[in-house]
Amino acid sequence: MSSSLYFADLWLLWALAPLYLLWVAAWIVWPRMRRSLRGGGSSAIRFSSVAHLKRVRTSRSLVLRRFVRGLRWLTVALLLIAMLRPQTGRKLTEVSTQGIDIMLVLDTSGSMQALDLDADERTIAKRRNRLEVAVDVVQEFVQARENDQIGVVVFGEQAFTQCPLTLDHGIVSTFLERLEIGMAGDATAIGDAVGTAVKRLRDSDAKSKVVILLTDGRSNAGALNPMTAAEVAETLGVKIYAIGAGARGQAPFLVETRLGPQVLYENVEIDEETLRAMSERTGGAYYRAEDLRALAEIYEEIDRLERTEITMESYMEYDEKYAWLVIPAIVLLLLEVGLLQTRLRKLP
Repeated sequence: MSSSLYFADLWLLWALAPLYLLWVAAWIVWPRMRRSLRGGGSSAIRFSSVAHLKRVRTSRSLVLRRFVRGLRWLTVALLLIAMLRPQTGRKLTEVSTQGIDIMLVLDTSGSMQALDLDADERTIAKRRNRLEVAVDVVQEFVQARENDQIGVVVFGEQAFTQCPLTLDHGIVSTFLERLEIGMAGDATAIGDAVGTAVKRLRDSDAKSKVVILLTDGRSNAGALNPMTAAEVAETLGVKIYAIGAGARGQAPFLVETRLGPQVLYENVEIDEETLRAMSERTGGAYYRAEDLRALAEIYEEIDRLERTEITMESYMEYDEKYAWLVIPAIVLLLLEVGLLQTRLRKLP
């Protein structure tokens, strides 16, 4: 909600402003013209010297009369501005949306140390690992989902909720920044991770419930089979988007040895068949991200696919404020009338 000052009849300014300026100019020029006209036909009075008259100071009454004239200009100006109908308006916006509840499921197992997604950086030692690249892309995705509740599940050998569903995306970003490789173990429990996310979405009343799973391997730990987790998701109306992160073939790893950091290459093994089956079972989709650009495009596509219509209703409430100008104008007018009944009165 915001409050601003408006003039309902601002168009009158184009007519009133020139008339006011002409009136002020006439008020200043006309007395001089009248004295000039009178001086042309009047008889002169002879003085032996006007030196004494030049030393006479302007009377205080004359100065005050000029002040009274200024009051009249101010009075008329206030009345003209009041005619423009000043108003303060409050803009009220109502947003009505059911939104989407999204659980981000991120793999933090040891294999996420691979340096293949940041391939634009030619020096391998300067590359970011898979988790760092994924977090940066996910951060942008979160910022684009203003009206959705988002939560985070991390997994390795175990799976746990890093951040529950919330509309406070600043908190989500903070938790994402704290992710570390190995924080949930070095193995890969995909079934448990999806099961944990689905459990978080079970009681959701959102129009759409989504799990976005990112992993770079195959399930080799946990108590819940990945397909069983997908069946539970299907039953509860939860859609799974699965992303396999990693280049095809061998991926570089930076390993500390006695001789210092060394680059080793290992095969990338992503269980694409299972990830695809899980996604299709729930009405989602499977994607393969072999580099940073592909990963960003995947999240952008999911962002476009999972959108809900937002109804926004805006209206204005106005308060008339012309009285704040009319009342001072009346006070100034009464002050002028009162002052002109004193020593400031002009004699005929």
